[in-house]
Amino acid sequence: MAFSIKNKIQFGTLFLLLLLVLSGGVSIYYQLSLTNASKNILRDNYESLEYGHAMQRQLDSIPGFLQMAIPRFEELLRAQESNITENGEAEATKNIRSAFTTLKNHPGDTASYRALRSDIDQILQLNMQAIERKNEHSQKDAETAYTIIILVTSISLLIALTFAFNFPSVVVTPIQKLTDAIKEISAKNYRHRVHLEQKDEFGQLADAFNTMTERLEAFENSNLNKLIFEKARAEAVINSLKDASIGIDRNHTLLFANAQALQLLGMKAEETIGKPVSALTEKNDLLKFLLENDSSSPFKIVVEGKENYYTKETVDVQQGDAMSRVIVLKNITSFKEMDVAKTNFIATVSHELKTPLASSDFSLKLLEDTRVGNLSEEQKGLVGQLRNDNQRMLRILSELLNLSQVEAGRLQLDIHSVNPYPVIETSLKAVAGTAREKNISIESHIAEQLPEVKADADKAGWVLNNFFTNAIKFSNPGTTVYLDVQRTNDTVQFSVTDHGAGIEEQYLGRIFERYFQVPGRTDAKGSGIGLAICKEFIEAMGGSVSVSSQPGKGSTFSFRIPVSV
Repeated sequence: MAFSIKNKIQFGTLFLLLLLVLSGGVSIYYQLSLTNASKNILRDNYESLEYGHAMQRQLDSIPGFLQMAIPRFEELLRAQESNITENGEAEATKNIRSAFTTLKNHPGDTASYRALRSDIDQILQLNMQAIERKNEHSQKDAETAYTIIILVTSISLLIALTFAFNFPSVVVTPIQKLTDAIKEISAKNYRHRVHLEQKDEFGQLADAFNTMTERLEAFENSNLNKLIFEKARAEAVINSLKDASIGIDRNHTLLFANAQALQLLGMKAEETIGKPVSALTEKNDLLKFLLENDSSSPFKIVVEGKENYYTKETVDVQQGDAMSRVIVLKNITSFKEMDVAKTNFIATVSHELKTPLASSDFSLKLLEDTRVGNLSEEQKGLVGQLRNDNQRMLRILSELLNLSQVEAGRLQLDIHSVNPYPVIETSLKAVAGTAREKNISIESHIAEQLPEVKADADKAGWVLNNFFTNAIKFSNPGTTVYLDVQRTNDTVQFSVTDHGAGIEEQYLGRIFERYFQVPGRTDAKGSGIGLAICKEFIEAMGGSVSVSSQPGKGSTFSFRIPVSV
């Protein structure tokens, strides 16, 4: 018969209660036995002693008070006759009755008096002996009772302690096994089973738990097969990518690296996949560079003795509170080679075109010279238009040459301590004529006692001229262009502000990109490389450029150059 947990607990409680009742029952039994023995002694023997002593006192009174002592003696004798408890006590009482009868009939009979006293003494002696005997027997019974009570109590206590230490395991052991099993399941060990032989609620719970784990294991195996398939497919996709790709999980472990990435790192898959990134970066400088360098600028990697150029793109993937990362390296070597070829081509073409343009510009100047001959107004207009177009072409060629130098890395800068005031004055003079032609005034706010700056004076002046030229070009006639030069911390800031159409916010981040022009602008034409060259020049001097604008209100272009220490 299978007991439930409830029945086991009830049985255990009743068992302990029975032990308590047994121990208490034995104690009560022997206590009652001793009490009854004491009562019997008091009732039997002590009453006989009391009757005997009273009869002795009455016997002593008989000679002098015969009429008063005899009735009392008679009463005591009857009480004694009804309380005979010991062997020989009946015969002695009968002798007392015989001697008392003789004494009543013959009050002066001395022999009857002595016989009566002797018989009373015999009764007293019999009861005293009985009391001593019963007292000894009671003491033995008490000792026996004490021994039995101690024995029963000890056995009960031993059984209770054994039960108290062993019975909880009936409940605790299954709970502990189930707890351990739940921990295994939480660790995704779905093969773990709970083995309980008992058929109680814990056994039923273990069976249900095992059924659950079997289903979880089947589900896990099914999911595992799917995951293995998806993993294989993902690896196939990753390895098919032309770009080198590296994945790092939220625990900073290298999750994957395709064949291209492993080739660049010079490592094998078994050496990298699943390994902590911190350990890998200690042995691989390229991986360390990819993780620590946030720059998007192209960088060079030598592969099989050939220089290759790459750009890095980092994609962050949110996973709960943590972030995983995928690094993609794009091989731009072919683009770099094309860019070099383009730069060389631009430099060559610019140089080749500059000579005939300079010659045509000189010829146009000769045509305008009256010593050669007078031109009609219409001819003067045509010549002036040709000169403007020629100057524009020369300016574009100059910018292209500067750009080609920047792209080729051949930009030569003469950086030294420069007084900013001559640079400002030269630029103001250079654009004064252009501003007058468009009826635009220039207002300057230049701080006093500006410190010297660390710059190339010619390139800094070229940038300031470019800012002025653009401001005049995009300003409406009759407006003012402002120049503001102030010291800001460890730099000197040059700002040129116009009141033209302004630039929409979406284009501000691209305004310094090469060949970029704000869409929809028809009021002025340009190559779109002037501001890009300005940025390259200023950053090469350790400075920075910026722009702020509000559509319809104008723009402010600024550059900052470090103060010379």
